[in-house]
Amino acid sequence: RVCVMHMLSCTRRWQAAKHGLCQLRISLIHQHSNKILKKDMSGPMAAAYDPQQVEAGWYEWWESKGFFQPAQTIDPKKATFSMVLPPPNITGALHLGHALTCTIQDTLARWRRMHGDSVVWVPGLDHAGIATQAVVERHLAKTQGVTRQELGREKFVDSVWNWHGQYGGCINQQMRRLGASLDWSKECFTLDETRSKAVMEAFIRLYESGLIYRDMRLVNWCPHLNTTISDLEVDLKQFTGSSHLKLPSGVTVEVGVLHTFAYEVDRCSTEVNLPTHVEVSTTRLETMLGDVAVAVHPDDSRYKALHGRFVKHPFTGMKIPIVVDALFVDPELGTGAVKVTPAHDINDLECARRHGLQIINLFTNDGKLNQTAPEQFRFRDRFQVRTDLIRLLTELGLYRGKVDHPMALATCSRSGDILEPLLKPQWFVRCKPLAETATALVRTGSLSILPEEHVDAWFHWLDNIQDWCISRQLWWGHRIPAYKVTFQSSTDYSSSSSSS
Repeated sequence: RVCVMHMLSCTRRWQAAKHGLCQLRISLIHQHSNKILKKDMSGPMAAAYDPQQVEAGWYEWWESKGFFQPAQTIDPKKATFSMVLPPPNITGALHLGHALTCTIQDTLARWRRMHGDSVVWVPGLDHAGIATQAVVERHLAKTQGVTRQELGREKFVDSVWNWHGQYGGCINQQMRRLGASLDWSKECFTLDETRSKAVMEAFIRLYESGLIYRDMRLVNWCPHLNTTISDLEVDLKQFTGSSHLKLPSGVTVEVGVLHTFAYEVDRCSTEVNLPTHVEVSTTRLETMLGDVAVAVHPDDSRYKALHGRFVKHPFTGMKIPIVVDALFVDPELGTGAVKVTPAHDINDLECARRHGLQIINLFTNDGKLNQTAPEQFRFRDRFQVRTDLIRLLTELGLYRGKVDHPMALATCSRSGDILEPLLKPQWFVRCKPLAETATALVRTGSLSILPEEHVDAWFHWLDNIQDWCISRQLWWGHRIPAYKVTFQSSTDYSSSSSSS
């Protein structure tokens, strides 16, 4: 009952806490330091209950008396109880969801104090790297008409710190307005000096223990934010057929369709029994400019005569091989022939590595085609190129059309942009050893999952866990403590004559 009443009380007050908190000023009569800070009640009684007037001053008094701080000396007879407030992002003001979580924790903290326990509830704020950088970039574009690139790294970071000062103070004031019994003497910020040192120490320890490593892998790349994101930050949008999706750039693109086009088989005029073309299908037509092979199933009779042959790429002029791969190709799907673009699809990459194929990275960080593409397509947006390819392939008699195709499209949860799988050297956390420890604890009964129906989800998630990409190409946030050292001196520091 106490918990429910406290939650209802805080919910009723939330509208008052939501608006104008940063401007809230309370008039108090300051008495002697060891007396309560009293309000001026000399005027007539208000006709209706005024929560701001009634509640004003109480929190300041609680805080000034140190009621929310544990005793400085540890009493061995008292139990200890500590919590950390899940740090809210500094992307803006709090909402009702934060009020609910805060209320539940506040109820627990106050209940433990009523039991005589030594309680500490630690407040803090999260710098929220991607989210905050994206919000501040939009704010700068709207208020100053500049991008972060135009502003420069140093000035942009200063702008984010100003944002932190503005909204961080407002968030903390909202917490106080709720009456949350937090120990403000222990306030943290995930980008402050203490936390930054802890992050660096954790990175170095994990690296030295073999749990952090750097590798060239396909990652989820957001062209709009110009950064890698983790698997948890990917939104899969479901489409049952042709649909139009508006991107953060303002461009609208067609999704949910499968394009089919043909590659001409490289053959002599006398080889009349060979097929003239091989048809392949794709949802990302622009990636055909990075194709390095066409794969078929070894048992597919339609392509037996083409094993070891080549097809002609209509735009690069390359002859690309027809490879045989039973692991990669399902002859029952589509045309039974699959284009191979190893730099932009994980299955294609594995196929390319099995066959020793060339890997062509086709895109720039902002979603344009790079210098490896044919000249007519270079440095143009990927979706503009898609439209051009439909027209050009049609003119060449190679475009076979498009059909509705149910699909799950990977988009960035932060920006809404369509993600591009890119092959990049990034830093990863090796998660399997950590997951094995966590699952073993549950299997042996050392750790209990409540309610028990979530045990299956625990095992499903951890038994199938993938390594976690921790690299982010951001200006706001922790920088990975790994550096490449280059010497301007001509001295050979690697020679045996070096003293160290």
